Amino acid sequence: MDPIEEVGSKINYGTPLKKKKKIKSSRPAGYMQQPVDLQKTPFLFFPPGKEMLFMGIYFVTLPYIAGLLFIFFYISDANAKTFGDISVDSNFFLVWALGYEILAAVIVLWIIKNAISFSVKNHQAQTTRPGRRHKKRR
Repeated sequence: MDPIEEVGSKINYGTPLKKKKKIKSSRPAGYMQQPVDLQKTPFLFFPPGKEMLFMGIYFVTLPYIAGLLFIFFYISDANAKTFGDISVDSNFFLVWALGYEILAAVIVLWIIKNAISFSVKNHQAQTTRPGRRHKKRR
C-alpha cells in the first residue's frame, strides 16, 4: 500500500449522506396518467369478468337510444304521431350514428371539464401546504 492510501484509509468521513427520496404523491401527476378502473365508472354496470361483453352492448344500445331521444324531442317536438312517421322510415344505422355523435360530443365536453377541474385541484394542492395557513398582511 502506498502512503497516500494508508493515510486515506484512516480518515473517518462521518456518516454517509443519504439522498432524499422524492415522496410519491397519491395523486397522479397528470390527468391522462390516472389509472382506469371499470368497476368505478359512473352510470354504467360492468360485472367482473364480463366487462367487454357489456362494453359491446353499451356501444350498440346507448347511441341508438340517444338517437331516438334526439329524434323524439328535437325533430318531432315530442309529438308521438310525427315520431311514428319518422321512426318507421328511419334506418337503424342512421339513428345510431346520430346518437353516437351526440354521445361523443357530450363525452368530449365531460372529459374537458374533468381535466380542467383536475388541474385546478392539483394546482391548489401544490400551492397550499398542509398545516400552514396564509394570513393577509396589511
